[in-house]
Amino acid sequence: MDQIPAVIVDGIFYAAWLFVAAVGMTLIYGVMKIVNLTHGSFYALGAYAAASLTGAWLAKGYPPMLSYGVLLGSAVLVSVIVAPLIERGILRFMYAKDEVVIMLITYALFLILEDTIKLIWGVDPYFIAEPYGLLGSFDVGDLSYPTYNLILVGIALAAGIGLTLLLRGTRIGKLLLTVIHDPEVSRAMGINVDRFYLVTFTFGSMLAAIGGAFTAPTVSVVPGLGVEIIVLSFAVVVIGGLGSLPGAALGAVIVGLVRSATIHYAPEVELFVIYFVMALVLAFRPRGLFSLAEPRKI
Repeated sequence: MDQIPAVIVDGIFYAAWLFVAAVGMTLIYGVMKIVNLTHGSFYALGAYAAASLTGAWLAKGYPPMLSYGVLLGSAVLVSVIVAPLIERGILRFMYAKDEVVIMLITYALFLILEDTIKLIWGVDPYFIAEPYGLLGSFDVGDLSYPTYNLILVGIALAAGIGLTLLLRGTRIGKLLLTVIHDPEVSRAMGINVDRFYLVTFTFGSMLAAIGGAFTAPTVSVVPGLGVEIIVLSFAVVVIGGLGSLPGAALGAVIVGLVRSATIHYAPEVELFVIYFVMALVLAFRPRGLFSLAEPRKI
């Protein structure tokens, strides 16, 4: 019982990281109805760009506290360059095709981007641990946690609250909801659906890159980094319901707490438990906990 506070705190930190990593995938699916497997590539691109640029920043002796801005800027830079090229250059010609075909196309793009990353950065690991330890630590009971973890919690809260306010409280958000419900009618009303698709894909990819960038100081950035995040993100959005923002948040919390409890009490099944939870949820709610209603055209 004395491990319960540690389970909760660890679960919250892991859930925040999962939400930042997965929310872009559910946003893109909600608007564009695409299961975007390039999500993992943008996560890896964000991590590599952050490791390179932040490492160069620190090597030149610039203020270490500004390295957090470099992490964010790296993710934004790489996503605004690569995401529009993919969406305008390839995906916009595929929207009329079946969802499975588009998913296979994004999988092919994922493989291409993985090799591109190896061509640019090589196969050696990158380390930028300084931002992780720069802020010190804080105590929860008898346990000590890096203060850096609170940055991920803050990013998760900002992403969730910001997207909610955007969708529900702004004119652009209301137009976006119209596009989500019926793209054809939206076009007939004069809404530039293609522009909304471009912005949505770029912003969703940027969220994945931001997740990778702020994870980079906590791990060794190596090839294949994006593979795991695809599986975890898919598990989160499937549990919550594809396309549902509250569902992604709840899915991240469920997975985070369950994984944390498993690590503390039964670490030997840690790799299995996430998929068990996903299977259990889908057995009773095949479309996820917060599945969106699918319009039926007659």
